[in-house]
Amino acid sequence: MILFVLGVSGSGKTTVGQQLAERLNWPFFDGDAFHPPSNIEKMAAGIPLTDEDRESWLEAINEQARRVKSGVFACSGLKECYRQRLRKGLRVPVRWVLLEGDPEVIKQRMLGRKDHFMPVKLLQSQLDLLEVPEYAIRVRIESPLETVLDFLIQQLNMKQSFGLIGLGVMGTNLSRNLAQRGHRLSLYNRLVVGKEEGVAAAAVAQHKELHAAVAFEDLSVFVASLATPRQIILMVEAGAATDAVAAELLPLLSPGDVVMDGGNAHFLDTERRQQTASELGIHWLGVGISGGEQGALRGPSIMVGGAKEAYDLVAKVLHSISALGENAYTCCGLVGPGGAGHFVKMVHNGIEYAEMQLLAECYFLLRRGNGLDPEAIAAVFKNWESKGDGSYLLDITQQILLKKEDNDWLLDKVLDAASNKGTGGWASLAAIELGVPATLMSTALFARYLSAFVAERKRASSLAPRKIVREEIQPDKLRKAYRTARMVNHHQGFQLLSAASDKYGWNLSLKEIARIWTRGCIIRSTLMEELARRIPVQGSLLDSREWLEHAMQGHTSLTECLTQGHQQALAMPCLSAALSFLHGYMEPNSPMNLIQAQRDCFGAHTYRRKDQPKAGPQHTDWLITD
Repeated sequence: MILFVLGVSGSGKTTVGQQLAERLNWPFFDGDAFHPPSNIEKMAAGIPLTDEDRESWLEAINEQARRVKSGVFACSGLKECYRQRLRKGLRVPVRWVLLEGDPEVIKQRMLGRKDHFMPVKLLQSQLDLLEVPEYAIRVRIESPLETVLDFLIQQLNMKQSFGLIGLGVMGTNLSRNLAQRGHRLSLYNRLVVGKEEGVAAAAVAQHKELHAAVAFEDLSVFVASLATPRQIILMVEAGAATDAVAAELLPLLSPGDVVMDGGNAHFLDTERRQQTASELGIHWLGVGISGGEQGALRGPSIMVGGAKEAYDLVAKVLHSISALGENAYTCCGLVGPGGAGHFVKMVHNGIEYAEMQLLAECYFLLRRGNGLDPEAIAAVFKNWESKGDGSYLLDITQQILLKKEDNDWLLDKVLDAASNKGTGGWASLAAIELGVPATLMSTALFARYLSAFVAERKRASSLAPRKIVREEIQPDKLRKAYRTARMVNHHQGFQLLSAASDKYGWNLSLKEIARIWTRGCIIRSTLMEELARRIPVQGSLLDSREWLEHAMQGHTSLTECLTQGHQQALAMPCLSAALSFLHGYMEPNSPMNLIQAQRDCFGAHTYRRKDQPKAGPQHTDWLITD
């Protein structure tokens, strides 16, 4: 650790620094010894130094600090920009001590010094220059020296309350959020020479909220810095990276410690890691975090899965950083045991895929169908917001539409090939495994896959020109169609959660999940707020006569918009999937009887009869022979 003892001249930096270094058995460095002769001559003449004068001095101290693993430096460091220069590039933990005292006391001390170049008349200029670092350990110099030293040793030995591993964008913003809520942080990022060096220290130096945090590149020292039971959140890439960190971290921990995986892990991977950790007496929580980088900073939605005993240990911290919903309830909760937290986050992302695709389709209908420019479409979406269809995604879509670059719409320069990070695929696979018709999230995923075939799409367009019938779509009719499709999407997402709850015995509360999703997360919306008030704790959203009638209010609009869109040769996969689902959901006699007969005909898979409901599976020889 590098420890900087700060203060104006006469505050006792050298005395305290020397005695502290002796107690710690660390080398001591007096900042005055790094001044060039020109600086000393200037100060001795009663002339205050300028920032330019101090640059070489700060650089010299910083170079020395880089050469040692531990040390105490007595250095005025009165301005924040000076302290930033002092800590630049340091890859060991850095702590700060500020010596404070009554100006008259300091003045008398300066008068009592012999052979020191700093005259008393420069004291006021130093006091005027001082920018108090709130992150420093602050000590009153009027106390006896032994008392000051005992207090500093106690503070330096005090363990940090919370640890975070992984200082990418999400990890950095989450650590800033934690620091803003007063949590004492230890931050760790791996060391990869030439690629990831000094990442945690750089984050601490860059963000003022983190100046009291301690940065590490040695995992064992990071773990040792934390109070027990340790509370550590992982913000690393899901999959192999998480396994690698777990393999190195778990042997360093003690029974009762809590590890929170804040990445987008697959829920079965989470349960596997929970089992491994539990064999060591360590708690492992799967923590789904939604809200993107801004949510991580300002307050995300947090879905936790795991043992209640472990959740109770960290709940206060997680609630402190999460978004606030109605009635000041935090959008954070233990949704269920095992991998439930990451499963709920996965379904959230599946719903998100479809919500994004629906907005893209509405945009396309207005852009290509009605010939509106992005600014006019943004105005349409603004109107939808005013009519009760607002959402975070609708809001950012408006902002995207209005963004220009060199007087052109930036959106028109974006390649129309959408990427994905896997959670949408996992959600679709889960729906398949659980037998849930989550058609919108899977359709949205395949729409992204199709978009990746850029060259093929362009070639097909030139080979087979389409006949297009132009017909303007009424924006308000499209709004009603959009709302109906969204209700279908949300129904399917919650139905998937309900099916998983039944299979895995999670006892998920759909109402609680909807409440957690009302703020902070990507799919927050006025519709979600409505759902949080009305959705049953368990069961199906569209099983309610009220909600089914509500959804069907836009049925005619959805049908008409799709008809007009198809006439204009526009692909509308999610809007189409929503209408097809509604028709299938409300069909009392589906054509699946023919499929059952076909299966029985070619594979003897059997079928059941409507006219004999109590009879078992039956087989028929369907082929007619002469």
